[in-house]
Amino acid sequence: MIGFPNSVGSISNISQRLLQTISFRGLRVQCLRVGNTEIPNDKKLEISLQHVYGIGRSRAHQILCDLSIGNKLTKDLTGVELNTLREEVSRYMTGEDLRRCIKHDIGRLVDIQCYRGIRHSVGLPCRGQRTSTNARTRKGKRVAIPGKKKPTR
Repeated sequence: MIGFPNSVGSISNISQRLLQTISFRGLRVQCLRVGNTEIPNDKKLEISLQHVYGIGRSRAHQILCDLSIGNKLTKDLTGVELNTLREEVSRYMTGEDLRRCIKHDIGRLVDIQCYRGIRHSVGLPCRGQRTSTNARTRKGKRVAIPGKKKPTR
C-alpha cells in the first residue's frame, strides 16, 4: 500500500485507528506536539497548554472544560484525548498565525500614521503610560549623555 499514489489516505486512516486504541502510558514520550508547539510532558495539562503562544490561563481552562478532560499530567493522556485536544486547539488562532496577524495590525497602524502607530514606530508606550520616569521596558536601557559631566568641587 505504501508504494501506490492513493496510499496516503489509507495510511492516515490506519494511524487514526491506532491512535484511538493506543494509550501513551507504556511509551516514554518526552514532549507532545499540540498547536505546532511542544508542550512539556511532566506538568498538568492546564499549565502545559499555556506553552502554546496565544493560549493563556482562561483559554486553557475553557478548552479542558469543553472537552471534559480532567486536569491530569500530560503524559497520562490517551490517544483519543490527545487527538480531540489537537482538534480543539486548532480552532483558535495560535502560534505563528497569531504573531503574523499582530504584526500585520501594528504595521497597519504605522502605515496610517495614527497616534498608536507613531508610538510603535518610535518605540514608546502607546497606552497612556508615563515616560518621564518609567517606561524602561519600551525605551530600552538608560544611556548616559556624552559630554555632560558633573561639576567637580
